[in-house]
Amino acid sequence: MGIRLDEVNRRIIHALMDDARNTSAPMIADEVGVSPATVRNRIEQLEEANVLQGYHANVNFEAANRHFRNLYICHAPVDSRERLANQARLIPGVINVRVLMAGRRNLHILAVGEDTSDLRRVAREIAALGIEIEDEDLVQSEDYQSYQPFGPDNEAPYALSDFISLTGNAEVAEVTIEDDAPIAGMTLAEAGDDDVLDDQLLVVSIERDDKVVTPRGQTRIRADDLLTIVSRNGIAEPSLDAFRAES
Repeated sequence: MGIRLDEVNRRIIHALMDDARNTSAPMIADEVGVSPATVRNRIEQLEEANVLQGYHANVNFEAANRHFRNLYICHAPVDSRERLANQARLIPGVINVRVLMAGRRNLHILAVGEDTSDLRRVAREIAALGIEIEDEDLVQSEDYQSYQPFGPDNEAPYALSDFISLTGNAEVAEVTIEDDAPIAGMTLAEAGDDDVLDDQLLVVSIERDDKVVTPRGQTRIRADDLLTIVSRNGIAEPSLDAFRAES
């Protein structure tokens, strides 16, 4: 299952990478400008698409009963590299296996042991698989941070979640309906008749809570709806006023 990483999805990934344990759907929704239900729905879609593969605790094993982490830098034959990597994951104490696409040192195995004898036991089991250990070292520390390009874009227009230019002058954008926006509470037909919605804009999708609504003339727009809009002649900044709260 494929999925497009629009601005909403990127911001969700950024927030979860920053602190998945203490970041709730309402917190992400507040930062991104969508509803908590939309965030939960997007997370489920990202998991189903295998973009989000899990949530892992960053454990300080040295503080946990003085355990040690050891990195084994190994070589595995290219034709059996994936198979050997899967076998290495089954060795007791191994917590991470990284496969590199090129170079001789193409397999990095991270293991935790109670003492040096335990780490030597892991090394023997690695070697028994036919994997050549070229170097190894104790890991002192390891830090993680979120992927900054997925973070907020301070230059993005307020309420605009994503923006794509197509061939010609056509443009597609995602926009969140703010509280007290002129279009909030109106049907699409009413918004068109009252000139609230620019004639050049076409609403092609409405994401509401945990479902996608097909837009029709009698579809009533609500605050926090995430609309996908398209315009053949480009989306002018004033045309976005219908979706923003009046100042």
